[in-house]
Amino acid sequence: MDSLITAAAYSLAAGDPLSALKRVALRDDAPALALRGIAMAQLGDLVRAKDLLKRAARAFGPKDAVSRARCAVAEAEIALVSRDLTWPVKALDAARTVLERRGDRANAAHAGCLMARRLLLIGRLDEAMQLLAGIDPAALTPALRATYELAAAGIAIRRLRTKAARIALARAEHEARISGIPGLMAEVESLSLLMTEPAARVIAGGEERHLLLEEVEALLASRAFIVDACRNLVRSDGTVVSLATRPVLFSLGRALAEGWPGDVSRDLLVRRAFRAKQADESHRARLRVEIGRLRAELGPLAEVTATDQGFALSPNLAGEVVVLVPNAEEQHAGVLALLADGEAWSSSALAIALGISARSVQRALEQLWKVGKVQSFGRGRARRWMRPPVPGFPTTLLLPAPLVNG
Repeated sequence: MDSLITAAAYSLAAGDPLSALKRVALRDDAPALALRGIAMAQLGDLVRAKDLLKRAARAFGPKDAVSRARCAVAEAEIALVSRDLTWPVKALDAARTVLERRGDRANAAHAGCLMARRLLLIGRLDEAMQLLAGIDPAALTPALRATYELAAAGIAIRRLRTKAARIALARAEHEARISGIPGLMAEVESLSLLMTEPAARVIAGGEERHLLLEEVEALLASRAFIVDACRNLVRSDGTVVSLATRPVLFSLGRALAEGWPGDVSRDLLVRRAFRAKQADESHRARLRVEIGRLRAELGPLAEVTATDQGFALSPNLAGEVVVLVPNAEEQHAGVLALLADGEAWSSSALAIALGISARSVQRALEQLWKVGKVQSFGRGRARRWMRPPVPGFPTTLLLPAPLVNG
């Protein structure tokens, strides 16, 4: 490797893409193309970066398997940053295998971190944790160790393990400062803000207040009877009943929890569950049926008893009933939660992350665009959607994958 290539590589490692470009901007050999691609990625021109890396991979040829694998890892990182979740994961996995076999532990570990971060985005937390557990951070540079710790912190935040998240964020901040890369330090700071902003609201006894992540974690670990409107489930003393596929039952359970310790009138329950302006006999008959189904679902946790005016909730063990709700309750909140990271997403990537059809996402984006809550750029398959991050927006509790205990 000649001196200009070596100097450019050192500049990129230090987060100085302009110095790197000065050394290789006019060269079209394979190593120079790869370094130019990485430099353009650091400068934010992801389209140009992707094209340069593809050219570099072709120029290296089949004999230089390690260099081609490194290009594949760089392409995967660009895909992750640009929220292109349709990028072939098998290509990244194959590149990681090549790097491991050839002794390039640092880039192999980096590939594993990228795979874990993608899994984190689509809510497959167990798989992401398993991948990270197999990576030795000691093999990484300070910048890559910061990325590793950011992935670990993201998983801990989504699992509501705030102590572990703070430890990982502290490590990420330390490694980012050693690397001296401003963009990396900004990413650590952005994730750290989640720990200081309201994550959700709690409604109890007719009063409402905001909770930080630590307070949400403490609430979920308590023995309270909790109706969780962030995940559409009910939990008490370690037992969880999911009503995610039973929206009517969840609406009834939430209304009863909000009215606790008193009862809730039949008319109000009809309006909340069936969205009817005025209850008639058919609504009342349906209400009796749905209340019976709710009793069966909540049997291990609570009783639902009839009163003169309506129905009341009576927990079996808990002495307190609370309702946990997102800070912002609105239509298409899940789409907005993903877009709130400030990155540009394709509709197909949003569909993968949310686990719904691409057409459903497109309809949601169209509705949000009409009211000015999202914006787009590009056309066709290159079209991307984004919105500026909103301070205090409850991204964590709206993202994919259920909250779990422990």
